[in-house]
Amino acid sequence: MPNAALKDCAYCLQFVPELAFHYGNTPYMERQARPDSDYLKALADSAQSFEQACRYPPNLTYIGATTPDELAGIEPPWHSKLVPTPQRQGPFGEIMPEDEFLGLLDICDVFDLIWLTQDFAASIRPKLKAHPLLAFRADRLKDGRPAGEILTEIGRNGALPLYFKSELAGCCRRAHELDPNLSAHVILENLAAKTGGVLSLLHLLGRTGLAPEAVDFVVECSEEAAGDANQRGGGNMAKSIAEAAGCVNAGGFDIRAFCAGPVTGIITSASLVAAGVRGNVAVLAGGSVPKLSMNSREHVKKGMPALENCLASFAVLVVPEDGESPVIRLDRIGKHTVGAGASPQAVTTALVFDPLAKAGLTFADVDKYAPELHIPDITLPAGAGNVPEANVKMIAALAVMKGQLAREDMGDFVKTRGLPGFAHTQGHIPSGVPFIGHAIRAIRSGAMRRVMIIGKGSLFLGRLTNLADGASFLLEAPAPVRLAPQVSKEDIREMLLEVLAELGERLGGTP
Repeated sequence: MPNAALKDCAYCLQFVPELAFHYGNTPYMERQARPDSDYLKALADSAQSFEQACRYPPNLTYIGATTPDELAGIEPPWHSKLVPTPQRQGPFGEIMPEDEFLGLLDICDVFDLIWLTQDFAASIRPKLKAHPLLAFRADRLKDGRPAGEILTEIGRNGALPLYFKSELAGCCRRAHELDPNLSAHVILENLAAKTGGVLSLLHLLGRTGLAPEAVDFVVECSEEAAGDANQRGGGNMAKSIAEAAGCVNAGGFDIRAFCAGPVTGIITSASLVAAGVRGNVAVLAGGSVPKLSMNSREHVKKGMPALENCLASFAVLVVPEDGESPVIRLDRIGKHTVGAGASPQAVTTALVFDPLAKAGLTFADVDKYAPELHIPDITLPAGAGNVPEANVKMIAALAVMKGQLAREDMGDFVKTRGLPGFAHTQGHIPSGVPFIGHAIRAIRSGAMRRVMIIGKGSLFLGRLTNLADGASFLLEAPAPVRLAPQVSKEDIREMLLEVLAELGERLGGTP
């Protein structure tokens, strides 16, 4: 069966504490109900600085500056174990500060919905021009508007103020007076997701050296829905990102599957590539503004920094098998069916055991399992536990039930085949995909042979069904491409002479 390969990845974080404070869903709802609450006052005082975010070990692991093994060697909580030297850039991408992100947001806006103040636009232009991936796009940054005009738009027309370091930097305008699908909130969420996707796609192109024109298709798999009242959610985020990145020959579409979206998007793209329908396919997603500061109520209650301050984004390049890049085995895909059941055991059986059994593999044949990779610094104080550890413990328990692992070896299995969580709680982002960059690196170096990427989704959030969802795939070392031996013209001449000589002998003559 033909397969596809993962050529490379890019991972970026956009550090946006002001967006988190004002438009993360938890503080936003609190502000509507209790604007003077102690929680909001404490949240304002608990923000990380950009320098601290660039020293936070999970963030550095996400952009590839630290390996998961190195992260696992640091005693948690990691927010109190910052590395000595800030690192904005990593092998996989970067951590972008909020002012540059607002500038890029303006660049990615093609309907004049983002208004920046004149002073802020002037201050950010040199930074964007100095950015190696954004320099030629900096001219698209608009000149900005007077602060008074922006304040009027906020006061009279429902625009959302945008801030940088507590100062007004601009606003996001609504795109329609009555349509709730085009409100300023939805526009901000969609533009932020688009902008993060653009940044990661540019990093992916830079890492691979692939020309934008060589991208054949883009699959976008975030959780945002673009559209208007006539077809909400029917829009195409993918093509808007391709356009902004200069991928003029690319088609594209969006895939939505809650947290399982990225894994589903990669499997779909790999299928298209393996079938020869598409060539170079970029699978990508931007971050989710509403999920910023989602668990911050518990964080500030416990006197710790509000860590959910980054929009996360990624981009993956899916290509035909080339004998060098790790391969997605399309004959070993895990899927959570309607009848599989929603218990943790049922989900793990469907996504882990069933595809392994189909392939004739055991649990021990997988070097690393990458399920939901939420940062435990974020989830533990909120009472959600250590999510990646709990997932791998369930896999280990299932291995014991299937007679493939001794009960006393469960701890070692979890330690050696599990991963520490290093992804922000952005819903679709943590589900397996953040490990792909590290997995490609490990497989290419020979340190690993096979990993499993697992995405799980919560369909019940749409209030249409109580079902869960999920998908998984195995990423394996490639089989070498066997090339036909090279035959010279002289070799061909000699073979022809031999054939003619043999025919001559049979016919009783000479060639």
